[in-house]
Amino acid sequence: MFSFDNSYARLPERFFASVYPEPVESPKLLAFNEKLATELGVEADLSDPDRLAAVLSGNVIPAGSNPLAMAYAGHQFGNFVPQLGDGRAILLGEVIDTHGRRRDIQLKGAGPTPFSRRGDGRAALGPVLREYIVSEAFAALGLPATRALAAISTGQPVYRERVEQGAVFVRVAASHVRVGTFQYFAARGDTDGIRILADYVIDRHYPDLASRFEPGPQRYAGLLEAVAFAQAELIARWLGVGFIHGVMTPTT
Repeated sequence: MFSFDNSYARLPERFFASVYPEPVESPKLLAFNEKLATELGVEADLSDPDRLAAVLSGNVIPAGSNPLAMAYAGHQFGNFVPQLGDGRAILLGEVIDTHGRRRDIQLKGAGPTPFSRRGDGRAALGPVLREYIVSEAFAALGLPATRALAAISTGQPVYRERVEQGAVFVRVAASHVRVGTFQYFAARGDTDGIRILADYVIDRHYPDLASRFEPGPQRYAGLLEAVAFAQAELIARWLGVGFIHGVMTPTT
């Protein structure tokens, strides 16, 4: 179904935790983005929705997948937390789409990871459907954001303020590297980790910097400047259509 080429999994082990999705009781395909699947080069057999739901919920791990939860830090409830990480999201792997772009395939709500901090690692149906709709609305408006490949109900309850239906969201992004990914290594004084991550981001997202500058301060200063401008523009464009999120931590 997917033709994976998993570059993040080739980084040092301290960048992530290898973890498999936790199977769900009775996955059911609720929505599938056929147009995006075609763009990604994903071959999906829509004549067998049960099989498709099993793969997209994490019950069946497709060939070539290298499931992992990414490590990162960040601010939460007004305080800096040196280790957050993907507590309910698992990166299945990366594909090269029909335009030659590398894209992440991530399962949100796929079960607990080493970063879950006693959470259940699950997602509720309402937020999953809301993210699907908003992601694709942004795409239709020409705004950069993550994309929605599928929404799957799990057949299991999740317990929040009340009992809700569980679901898995299949999210697509240029990558899931965050500012907090750099903060994770900075908080540990791991300058080698910062350098490895910076080189990875430059190679993946800003290859022009590699062609313009030799490895060293100028190249990394160029990355900082490029990311600062990109995020400022992104947030301004989101606010321009009235989208306000409580965290506002866009992916790279």
